[in-house]
Amino acid sequence: MSPRFDTISFLSDYGTTDEFVGVVKSVIRSLAPHATVLDITHEVAPYDVRGGSLTLARAVPYLCPGVVMAVVDPGVGTERRAVAIEVGGGQSYLVGPDNGLLAAAVGLVGGATDAVELSNPEYHLEAPGATFAGRDVFGPAAAHLCNGVPLYDLGEPVDPVSLLPGVIPLSREEDGTLVGQVFWVDRYGNCQLNVDPAQIADWGPRVQVRWTQPKPGSRTATRIDAFEQLEGGQVGLVTDSYGLLAIAMARGSAAETLDLATGDEIVLAPLDDDSPESPGSVTTSVTLGRKSG
Repeated sequence: MSPRFDTISFLSDYGTTDEFVGVVKSVIRSLAPHATVLDITHEVAPYDVRGGSLTLARAVPYLCPGVVMAVVDPGVGTERRAVAIEVGGGQSYLVGPDNGLLAAAVGLVGGATDAVELSNPEYHLEAPGATFAGRDVFGPAAAHLCNGVPLYDLGEPVDPVSLLPGVIPLSREEDGTLVGQVFWVDRYGNCQLNVDPAQIADWGPRVQVRWTQPKPGSRTATRIDAFEQLEGGQVGLVTDSYGLLAIAMARGSAAETLDLATGDEIVLAPLDDDSPESPGSVTTSVTLGRKSG
């Protein structure tokens, strides 16, 4: 059997303190020594299927063709299915739990063209317990796919329509405002929103940003082009590298400064030059531009 893929892209919530990632990668190498394992991240918050799904969705358009293995699996050892999903008619496969983790990424690359439940024990490791599917089920499946093992050899066919969908909140219009949510806070404290820049394309140069958690607050936003146009302490609203609006600061953490976190609701409201400031609010300029890199 000729090797089919030489790359496995690996995402998990395992962290790097324990041996979990190293063990999974060693199992893969023992089964498919020609394959390279690329780490997307292993710092997804423990059990955070939604966060892992969004991380994978951001990454998947840029991943090398091959096998993508994602493991954020609070239901490990239960009746939840372990699956391998074909996309692009066999151009790539996604391997992981059927708990919504893979759904957004599958949708972004055109949808599933086939799928199986990883139910054939001939392609698993013999396991002392059922709680390490990354080592015993997902890693071996990814390796065998790289080796050219046909998808249907790994288990029973699954109707792609039956795969569990992901739940990703959409922004909404409400009384002339846009109500969105903080999708993700990155290493630098930038707060990505589920808002497309096109949704505010016809708004004026100033935008009010409001939030209610953990306590109410607001900022007045001026739409400009680059981080370095911000002065110290000012807040930016930028188009990030994934094409969504993000609240940011120049060389500072917007999340820390504004006390924002993933899942917080954000309201964007257009302002004109004559709009008064909200009583008690803090006013700053806000950037709208594309982040480099």
